Amino acid sequence: MPEEVIIALDAMGGDHGPKVVIPGAEIALQRHPGARFRLYGDAAAIDAVLASHPRVAAVSQVIHSDVVVRMDDKPSQALRRGRWRSSMWLALDAVKNGEAHVAVSAGNTGALMAMARFNLRTLANIDRPAIAAIWPTLRGESIVLDVGATIGADARQLVDFAVMGEAMARALFGLERPTVGLLNIGVEEVKGLEDVRTAHQLLRDSNLPIDYQGFVEGDDLGRGSVDVVVTEGFAGNIALKTAEGTAQQIGQYLKDAMNRTALARLGYLLASGAFKALKEKMDPRRSNGGVFLGLNGIVIKSHGGADAEGFASAVGLGYEMVRNGLLEKIVADLGDYHKERRSMVSPQANSVAS
Repeated sequence: MPEEVIIALDAMGGDHGPKVVIPGAEIALQRHPGARFRLYGDAAAIDAVLASHPRVAAVSQVIHSDVVVRMDDKPSQALRRGRWRSSMWLALDAVKNGEAHVAVSAGNTGALMAMARFNLRTLANIDRPAIAAIWPTLRGESIVLDVGATIGADARQLVDFAVMGEAMARALFGLERPTVGLLNIGVEEVKGLEDVRTAHQLLRDSNLPIDYQGFVEGDDLGRGSVDVVVTEGFAGNIALKTAEGTAQQIGQYLKDAMNRTALARLGYLLASGAFKALKEKMDPRRSNGGVFLGLNGIVIKSHGGADAEGFASAVGLGYEMVRNGLLEKIVADLGDYHKERRSMVSPQANSVAS
């Protein structure tokens, strides 16, 4: 693994551009001194912020781009307007050309996915990529995918997601055999969509070194019943947004309750340490950053409205994925899976041919 990780940053992406990207890079640099940055975007705007962050400036290269992908651009518009010249495209191109190990952007998710697929292409035998999110649980953290790269997935694609998610869990959490579950409306084998039931059978009957636990339900997400939860993008994105909204709702409930009476405020002061720990646990900035899996390169999507702390988490995630060989693990695991699939198909094909 490289001692220095070169990170391509779309400095113009997100709601705040360089004003968040560069301070976020400084926080990430404090945590990961081996990080080096290539900053893509309006050079004048970037340099103005870099002047206040000399540590980042010392380990960064600025590459000018006068085209910005807007947050409301449709993916097709972004490809037409932004190909070859936008800050987003150039950051992805740096990964493709070997000038950077990973690209990080807080820009338009649809545009980033479209450009990433067009520029980096998908890995062999992968029909569609997935976005994997870090999910805080009662046990620690889990990985959930897909949380919105595409809508729908057939059985084979769900198995691909399981293989990629398991590889990411090994890279991120250092687990030898992460547990994997398929999100469903019940744990009984007769329940759920046909593609989900078929994927369940494929995973259950395979010889892959995956610790497959079967079906999991929505309440298992927060419990952390498994290390990797697999679903298709429509359900995954709804689950993600629901969890984010619930966390905000609970936070507001607590805030309102603590301010209701003088006695409640006194109780808050006495229990301030516990409430601080709870706030840190529920802080969405700690788990900011979705990993695009299934591409010939590592791409991290930060939340568009993230502050510097949140963006630093996305940069740190990209750094760890490179340092722990995410792409190599995924390629090896997918190779094993598709080799097994071919061996299972070949005898049947041979009998038909005879």
